[in-house]
Amino acid sequence: MGINLKDELHDVISGKSQVRYGRIIQTIASYLDQGARTGPKTELSKQYKAEETEKLGLFIEENHLWVEIDLNQYVSEGAEQKVYLKNSESVFKLNDAIYYASWRDYFINLLLHNFFFADTAYQLVGFVKVDGVVFAVVEQAYVTITGATDLNKVKSFLAENGFQNTKNNDYYNPSLGLIIEDLHDENVLTKNNILYFIDTVFYLTKDFN
Repeated sequence: MGINLKDELHDVISGKSQVRYGRIIQTIASYLDQGARTGPKTELSKQYKAEETEKLGLFIEENHLWVEIDLNQYVSEGAEQKVYLKNSESVFKLNDAIYYASWRDYFINLLLHNFFFADTAYQLVGFVKVDGVVFAVVEQAYVTITGATDLNKVKSFLAENGFQNTKNNDYYNPSLGLIIEDLHDENVLTKNNILYFIDTVFYLTKDFN
């Protein structure tokens, strides 16, 4: 019997199987692993995240992962991340994991995104510090919009893949134990009538285990 989808996701998160651009992300997630301490941001303390950020900083130093990007190439930002143009084909996104209880949760989100949406996979290129705040720097393909996104099509696509709409633009997959949030029309773009998920917020629930 073949491996089921949930087992496959466990293997991706644990590093047992690969996903596009996943190796360095898996390495850092493993380094930060604190057992079952994952979940929505309200569940873990600010003190824990501060300690984790300090630990992440040691990993960045030891592996020479501080990078420089041209902050003059600013494009836009939302509550979650800042976007900078790299070239005509890709952008840099800076994220300080503000939507997550821990940095590890953020890196798991990247792995899940890259598993489900490989065409817009995040490539972790390093980290920067802006005004004393640590940001992960990921590179992502630039998507040229050719039309407005129909959120009903987003809902139908996700329903076909087991994700139920819970409220507004948030979804839950009960068989996988995954939440995916914030899928409004700025985070799901349309190019040539194809949906491109460029910004996703995945959370694991207790049903994932």
